[in-house]
Amino acid sequence: MERKKFNWRQQRTNGEIAFDWFNVTLMAVICFITLYPIWYIIVNSLNEGADAMLGGIFWWPRKFTLDNYTAVFQNSGVIKAFGVTILRTVVGTVTNVLFTAMVAYPLSKDHLVGRKFYMAMGTVTMFFSGGLIPSFLLYKNMQLLDTFWVYIIPGLFNFFNLIIFVNFFREIPGALEESASIDGATDWTIFTRIILPLSKPVLATIALFTGVYHWNDYFAGVIFINNPNLQPIQTFLYRIVAETGSTQMMATAGNITRTTTSLSIKLATMVVTTLPIVCVYPFLQKYFVKGMMIGAVKE
Repeated sequence: MERKKFNWRQQRTNGEIAFDWFNVTLMAVICFITLYPIWYIIVNSLNEGADAMLGGIFWWPRKFTLDNYTAVFQNSGVIKAFGVTILRTVVGTVTNVLFTAMVAYPLSKDHLVGRKFYMAMGTVTMFFSGGLIPSFLLYKNMQLLDTFWVYIIPGLFNFFNLIIFVNFFREIPGALEESASIDGATDWTIFTRIILPLSKPVLATIALFTGVYHWNDYFAGVIFINNPNLQPIQTFLYRIVAETGSTQMMATAGNITRTTTSLSIKLATMVVTTLPIVCVYPFLQKYFVKGMMIGAVKE
């Protein structure tokens, strides 16, 4: 006797089918609302600035040109700002991950004296801070203002990242550390030779969190930096957008200023500054989800 194949589609009601279509339609609308502003900026940045001022450009460039991007890259300030951002992201990410991991490892041990007090004290800092003015005065007394290290030293430690590290370290079997101790390994050897190699998932997660923060941060450059040679690319973009015109940038563009405007250069600058992180994010998105799951269970 031939067995009939079960078709789950035949068991669905009209209400379930309508609900699925509603979900698909809703998600399509949300995706469009989210992505179209980005597409609009890209399209207008690829159009002649003078022509774009006439309006009516929504889907494709009417007069395609790369003059806006040429004007951006001919400005030496953009190149310097990119260099500062890349250096800040690399140094800040490496130091934050290593320093936070070193603090989290002993806090993951129940036998640490004062462990609960340290965790409670750190939890308070997640909800309350000294504020901008005390931070500014502190950095001033530490002689960090207008230096590259104002980007690095205040961001060496993050308690939220520490919680993720602690929960991951507590999942590593203690027998590995005990066997290493019996063989004469010190705590530092255990941490560097055993714990860190086994912690690649959480290291990648925290590195991604920290790297995105350093790349996107503009506030520190606005408040704590006066030297234009030390401002990151996001601060450079902020100042370009905040200004009523981009005369300084357009002056460096030479003869192409006839087809560019302050608005078109601003749009091109936005694309240039956001494109690297947008391209990297889809490949690393899984680490965001995994990082949230690692730190989902708090103590």
